[in-house]
Amino acid sequence: MAGERRAAFDHLRLEGVTRRFGSAVALSELDLRIEGGEFLALLGPSGCGKSTALNCLAGLLPLSAGSIWLDGERIDGLPPERRGFGMVFQNYALFPHLSVRRNVAFGLSVRRVGKAEIRRRVDEALALVELTEHAGKLPGQLSGGQQQRVAIARAVVLRPRLVLMDEPLSNLDAKLRVQMRTEIRRMHQDLGLTTVYVTHDQEEALALADRLVVLRAGKVEQIGTPEEVYTYPSSTYIAGFMGYRNLLGLPAVTTENGRVVVGEGAFRLTGVPQERVSGPRAVAAVRPEDFRRAGPGDRNTLDVRVEVSEFHGREVAAEGVTEGGHVIHFRLPERVAPGERIELAVPVERVLVFAGTGAGTRAGTGARTGEAAGPADAAGPEEA
Repeated sequence: MAGERRAAFDHLRLEGVTRRFGSAVALSELDLRIEGGEFLALLGPSGCGKSTALNCLAGLLPLSAGSIWLDGERIDGLPPERRGFGMVFQNYALFPHLSVRRNVAFGLSVRRVGKAEIRRRVDEALALVELTEHAGKLPGQLSGGQQQRVAIARAVVLRPRLVLMDEPLSNLDAKLRVQMRTEIRRMHQDLGLTTVYVTHDQEEALALADRLVVLRAGKVEQIGTPEEVYTYPSSTYIAGFMGYRNLLGLPAVTTENGRVVVGEGAFRLTGVPQERVSGPRAVAAVRPEDFRRAGPGDRNTLDVRVEVSEFHGREVAAEGVTEGGHVIHFRLPERVAPGERIELAVPVERVLVFAGTGAGTRAGTGARTGEAAGPADAAGPEEA
């Protein structure tokens, strides 16, 4: 299959797509345009509406309101089999009485593709997911990860105009997950597919997608390229989801020359405002990896007492506490010991400042990590 390309549609458009389950709104007025050939990731925690959106696209859930258009054709009234989409489910959805080969070939047989062509395409799909030697086995004889790869092969062998993937790598081990991530992206490119990919894993989404749609409680929180969402999160919710583990609620001291100083007592940080900071409180967002040991001339610094230190190979992940009780997560290339006092520095441009409040100190909030309300706190209705 490698190297083959098929004509992609121009665009897919969702207009005001809404899905309710009784009085609970799982997805609210989703407006989205997906370009042909694009790899789009729907990202968010359980309950945010991402799987609901995927099932609405697939035709497995009727819309409560809104419409879906493929180029100029409205398709939300079409049954799933007439949409021409491929679907990879989180729970595999394989035929237990059919061999791996026959599972992968099933859709081609229904479409009356010639036997020689079916054999060739199935062989290529099985090789792609490294299951050639298991072709004669039944799904029940495979591991969960192997079954998921059969599901991926079954979807891509059809060369659909849109591939919908719902957490397809969730049951794979870490090494195979990285490998399959690369293969999924390569398949997407080589076959000229359009892919909508649901995941709760921000690293997975960043690695695979051309654009991210981050959902929260059934609504879009931010849309952008991986670089945009990673570097310029639009809110503390996005920041927390994209790795800004330090979300520190602090008084806003001064604002001038495009910079904001936040802090209290001897604890001061200068950062870059991401929105207008007009109130008395602000949230400073910093990634653990953006801290380093302070050196001569460093000004944006803070002192912490190390409480936890974990060896992660090339770096140490640590948790420390400031004099005022603020919990700080940081990563350093060298070991630090619990009880050790160290001075950390962070570049001004790596401190993002948002309006509002966060979880300031351990004593003040009871939160172990010192984080603001994170993605898990924002989950909406249960997804279908």
